[in-house]
Amino acid sequence: MKIAVVGATGLVGREMLTVLEERGFGQEEVMVAASPKSVGKKIGFAGRELTVQSVEDVIAARPQYAIFSAGAAASRQYAPLFAEAGTTVIDNSSAWRKDPRIPLVVPEVNIDSVTRNQQSATSGRIIANPNCSTIQMVLAISALQREYGIRRLVIATYQSITGTGIKAVRQLEAEERNLPLPTEEMAYPYQIHRNLFPHGGDFQEDGYTTEEQKLVDETRKIFADPTIQITATVVRVPVVGGHSEAVNVELRKDFDLEEVRRLIAATPGVILYDNPA
Repeated sequence: MKIAVVGATGLVGREMLTVLEERGFGQEEVMVAASPKSVGKKIGFAGRELTVQSVEDVIAARPQYAIFSAGAAASRQYAPLFAEAGTTVIDNSSAWRKDPRIPLVVPEVNIDSVTRNQQSATSGRIIANPNCSTIQMVLAISALQREYGIRRLVIATYQSITGTGIKAVRQLEAEERNLPLPTEEMAYPYQIHRNLFPHGGDFQEDGYTTEEQKLVDETRKIFADPTIQITATVVRVPVVGGHSEAVNVELRKDFDLEEVRRLIAATPGVILYDNPA
């Protein structure tokens, strides 16, 4: 198998390579691509070094799969070119999440949407994956949607600065050491060390931020139910790695709390901790 990772030098791209190695893809042909300034750099993978190539060269090599984490602009530019070359693109950015032609997939929840969507040959080779907070939430409540139907969600997230990228990590580290940091190198306009603020993404006219809007739009698309009422508050917290969420779920049907616990505990990928003692 030939697999490309686009955006491989970034925080998420490097994590993708780690996961590929952990999942047993170490012996496959893995190609790494990044921006022109990174071409020629070396990245360690499965005991060997990979040379960063240009995106154009990787497209020409026609890999079977391209995993993208290079930002929305790069995804919009290059994902269709990979698809035209016969590559299946799995995109980690926000570029395609709202596109009705593109399936938005959490494999444990709605893998069937990959084959259910009727698409063109190009768009049919692009698969979007959701925002990180959406992924973990829909996985945890997917059995409740299937069994009872969800009427309403009230969500508060406490999101790691890692979700903003390497720039945020460097800002936090500098602030922890009380080191000066030029404004242009800061990910946030405020101190994040020993602080938190309800500001993820950009504010919209209705007062919600784009990070909050993603939880609304993506959850409805993944569950194929535009009638679910959703409100969300996103809070950024000074933690490296790991998002937390408090979710109030209103169901459409009567439920038994013990059955709810059983359904959540039985969901693949979810571990239920519910023993206050």
